[in-house]
Amino acid sequence: MQKRLITLSLGGLILVGALSSCSASEQDFSKISEEVFTKISQALPPESTPSPTVPQSKSKGAFVSLEQSVHQQINQYRKSKKLPPLMLNAAITQEARKHSEAMAKGQAPFSHEGFDNRVKAIAQSLAYRRAGENLAYNQGYSKPDEQAVEGWIKSPGHRQNMEGNFDLTGIGVSKNAKGEYYLTQIFIKRR
Repeated sequence: MQKRLITLSLGGLILVGALSSCSASEQDFSKISEEVFTKISQALPPESTPSPTVPQSKSKGAFVSLEQSVHQQINQYRKSKKLPPLMLNAAITQEARKHSEAMAKGQAPFSHEGFDNRVKAIAQSLAYRRAGENLAYNQGYSKPDEQAVEGWIKSPGHRQNMEGNFDLTGIGVSKNAKGEYYLTQIFIKRR
């Protein structure tokens, strides 16, 4: 099976890399233009045929385990940089899961499209000052969580979010019937 790993990072308004990595900003994310982001068409799964997801009831426990693993790895990385840990938040996790599920089902492209709407939904339950998002897609790896985090660490834009001045996070993982994993991590700094 061919192994594929793609990561995207969002944290502001300025494009800083070929993977749509952006730097963190305290700007209102509702002003983010969807046209800013670059589509990486060669590495992405085809958009024309939505892929069925693995039934959530059978795999939810596995996804929760992967989400917890990503959270633990991110906090270990932050600790190595003498940064405080990120607290997992249920409202943020819910939005991250929705986005990963939509990408896995082929209902949303592998992109930050709709990020401003995710942040608005989160803002219904908590006031925030800044937000960021990292995405990963991979297939064929026995540990998709570790591949995603390793990819983020190697990417300046993703690393900037991981090391950013955030205090909360939410992580969502989903997988389609083809075995393609989609991971979303949202970072929030409370007011």
